[in-house]
Amino acid sequence: MNPAAALTTSTFGLTAPFRSRLGTFLATGTPLDALIQGFPRGAISEIIGPDSSGRTALAYTAIAAATAKLEICAYVDATDSFDPCSAAASGVTLDRLIWVRCGGKADHALKAADNLLHAGGFGVVVLDLCHVSQRDCRRIPISYWYRFRLAIENTPSVLLLVEREPMAKSCAALILEMKRNKAIWSGAPGFELLRGLDVQAARRKPVSNGACGLRLAV
Repeated sequence: MNPAAALTTSTFGLTAPFRSRLGTFLATGTPLDALIQGFPRGAISEIIGPDSSGRTALAYTAIAAATAKLEICAYVDATDSFDPCSAAASGVTLDRLIWVRCGGKADHALKAADNLLHAGGFGVVVLDLCHVSQRDCRRIPISYWYRFRLAIENTPSVLLLVEREPMAKSCAALILEMKRNKAIWSGAPGFELLRGLDVQAARRKPVSNGACGLRLAV
C-alpha cells in the first residue's frame, strides 16, 4: 500500500518552508509535505498529541516512505504498543524494520535509541514514548536529547519522537501537534463501523500560523 493512500488532506494558512541542517528531507509522499516539506534529515522531529490523534499513524507513514526507498528503519517501542498489522497496512515494509520492545521501561528505550543512533545506517528511528507515564517522561535528563541531536546532525537519519507532550523542545528541528476532530463511522445505528479519523496537524516549531487538516484511514 502506498503511504500516500493513508492520508487525505486540506491545507490552509501555509507559511514559507524551513530548511533542514543538511538541506534534505524525508518526504512522506502525502499532502502533509506541503506543510513541512517532509521530516528533516540529520535532526530530531517530535509528533505530539493525545491518544487517537493520528500521531502513530503519521509515524508509520514516515517509516513507510523510508522503507519504500529501501532504507532500514527502527521502532523503539517503550511500552510494547507497536502494531505490525497497522504498520504494514500503512505501507511499511516490515522486512526493513527493526522492532525493539522495551517492556514498559523508558530507560531501556532511551538506551536502545542511543545505541541505534550511534550505530548509524538507519533512515528513520522512531522512539515511541506515548504510553510512558508523564512522571517518568519528566524525569528523562535533557542531556539525552542533546546527545541524540549530536549523534545524527551530520547523518541522513531522521529521529522521530512520538509522545503526548514535547520533550526534546530546543533540540528538535520540527514539532508537529496532532489533534482529533472527529471519528468517521459508517453503518446503521447500533451497527456502526469505525472507518477513520479526521485529525488536524499544526506545526509548532518552526513557529507557524499555518495548519493542515488531515484525514487518516485507520
